[in-house]
Amino acid sequence: MAELRRTMLYDLHLSRGAKMVPFAGWEMPVQYPMGVLNEHLHTRAHAGLFDVSHMGQVILRGPGVAEALETLVPTDVLGLAEGRQRYGLFTNAVGGILDDLMIANKGDHLLLVVNAACVEQDIGHLRQLEAQGISVEPVTDRGLLALQGPEAEAVLTRLVPGVAAMRFMDVAEFDWQGATLWVSRSGYTGEDGFEISVPADYAVAFAEALLAEPEVAPIGLGARDSLRLEAGMPLYGHDMDATTTPGKAGLGWSIPKLRRAGGARSGGFPGDEEILTELADGPSRLRRGLRPEGRAPIREGVEIFDAPEGGELLGRVSSGGFGPSTGGPIAMAILPAVLADGTTLWAELRGKRIPVAITPLPFHQPSYRR
Repeated sequence: MAELRRTMLYDLHLSRGAKMVPFAGWEMPVQYPMGVLNEHLHTRAHAGLFDVSHMGQVILRGPGVAEALETLVPTDVLGLAEGRQRYGLFTNAVGGILDDLMIANKGDHLLLVVNAACVEQDIGHLRQLEAQGISVEPVTDRGLLALQGPEAEAVLTRLVPGVAAMRFMDVAEFDWQGATLWVSRSGYTGEDGFEISVPADYAVAFAEALLAEPEVAPIGLGARDSLRLEAGMPLYGHDMDATTTPGKAGLGWSIPKLRRAGGARSGGFPGDEEILTELADGPSRLRRGLRPEGRAPIREGVEIFDAPEGGELLGRVSSGGFGPSTGGPIAMAILPAVLADGTTLWAELRGKRIPVAITPLPFHQPSYRR
């Protein structure tokens, strides 16, 4: 078994009483003494600091880099303005999703942030652009922190004046005590906040400076998961994978008209025929929200039926748990698209079926700084 990797904040996590668990080949904090529920609520009310240094950062350089990347993602990269960031998907030949990622235009290069479990696969996938003269440069000398919550702006402004002027999905560089920070106004919690790429030598000091602010608490992977679930955000490897199309994952919004059938730059990415046909016709199945009756959460893998007994198996829960901000259990599953919001279905939990209602996503309305 391969030895688990550790981020540069590993000792800091231990000093704060974190419970460490294996995650995507890394030893990561799942919770701190505050506990997952309180960490979740603290982030919604104040500001939470997340170590996301396990995620991959990759720089792409070269003439025509935006055009080259469009051969791998159904995204408008050419139209991405300098200083802006956009969500994208790597797709495969049959229209499935290889990974989801963030794409930032840094002027003379693109900066990608990819999921930890997919880093090696994604870099290998990107290497095919080298034939077009594009250099693929994994970033290995930086940590990545996420400061999330309604007080994140006030906190970060004390350390890094200037970030308050940023809008949602802006990217910029700032100096902190001689270190160049790569900052984006983004995150995966449904709250306003920032993701900050920090040189390795400064990562611990910068994290400690943030944690010294009264509004900030360290937050683990447990609350990160419940926060993104309430915000209706899919997680790679759970709500989408190489067999799930963007349409079924509810991510058709990330594919603009100009990359769709009849658009100015229609297709030209892996699986384009399957993906664009499905988007034009409407997917037969779609990621939906579910609210179970009672207090018992329904978790990943739980089967969903159309009747309290017998009936047809309609799908399985892809993400599920308790929503601290919503006050009850919530879940997502890919289900027949014809089913209307409010429809009652049945989840089989420990041999007993409980009613669940199809609910519009998100469960908790995001509060981004537009």
